Amino acid sequence: MRIFYYVHTGHRVGLDRFRRAATIIRALDGLEITLLCSDYRIASQASRYGIKRAVGIDVVRNIPNIASHGDKIIFDSDEANPIMLDDMSRFFSTFIRISDSPDTLKQDREFLVSPYLEGEGICNGVVVDESYFQTEQKSHDRVLFFGDDDYEEDLYRYQKSFGEFEFDLLEGFYWFYGYEKKLDSFKAIFEEESYDETIKSTDILLTASPQAVLESLASGGRPIYMQRNDYPEDHLKLFSSLEVPIFKNYDKKLLSQIMRNLSKQKYKKCPKNTPLVIKFIKNRLT
Repeated sequence: MRIFYYVHTGHRVGLDRFRRAATIIRALDGLEITLLCSDYRIASQASRYGIKRAVGIDVVRNIPNIASHGDKIIFDSDEANPIMLDDMSRFFSTFIRISDSPDTLKQDREFLVSPYLEGEGICNGVVVDESYFQTEQKSHDRVLFFGDDDYEEDLYRYQKSFGEFEFDLLEGFYWFYGYEKKLDSFKAIFEEESYDETIKSTDILLTASPQAVLESLASGGRPIYMQRNDYPEDHLKLFSSLEVPIFKNYDKKLLSQIMRNLSKQKYKKCPKNTPLVIKFIKNRLT
């Protein structure tokens, strides 16, 4: 009986779920877990993130080609409909789903991790690596991390909305080769490989990455969440509850207002309940 972890990744959905998966797999050290990614590029580089076994499977429906009936799985994706979730919960002896949606409902025969729900078979929490809770000196004043994906090059089209605020820029994992040469509205550009260091050492982080928001908040930064038009709005309720400012529609006036009032913003602490989530998952897998 094997343990799998499927995570939805790719050049149109970014790496937020993958970064969360890497944190969970590292914390479950001692369990032999095979990570299944929906693209081959990140699977080939998963060892950079402390993951020993990773396989690219292209699409979610290829999972049964890898796994066998009775195996166990952690499933982090919003691709599956209720019928598919029911099929998977019957195929696997243990089915643990991680959801960000405030509208999700727990299915029969599954265990659920959610920042919004509570109840039997549900763990209420978010996942942030312990290393982010060690506050470091902020050597970067303000950084924009648009996300790991930008297939439509939206940042290039809207970059002038950020120019006057003098942001540095953190590149994304799936950006096209040479894309940074088009982005001339930023003071400095940091390579994707410096992600952890940059997030921890940045005071004001403007980002469309929900995971980066939580990591910045944990490390004592002042994140601003940018709701991209091509991203679901699943995290708005969570970030509002944490008093994280929300920037929408690339509205320059709104961003200016947020920046002016940031010194008065009363951020709440990042929930430190990752150990609870890990214990919940581990108990179901073992």
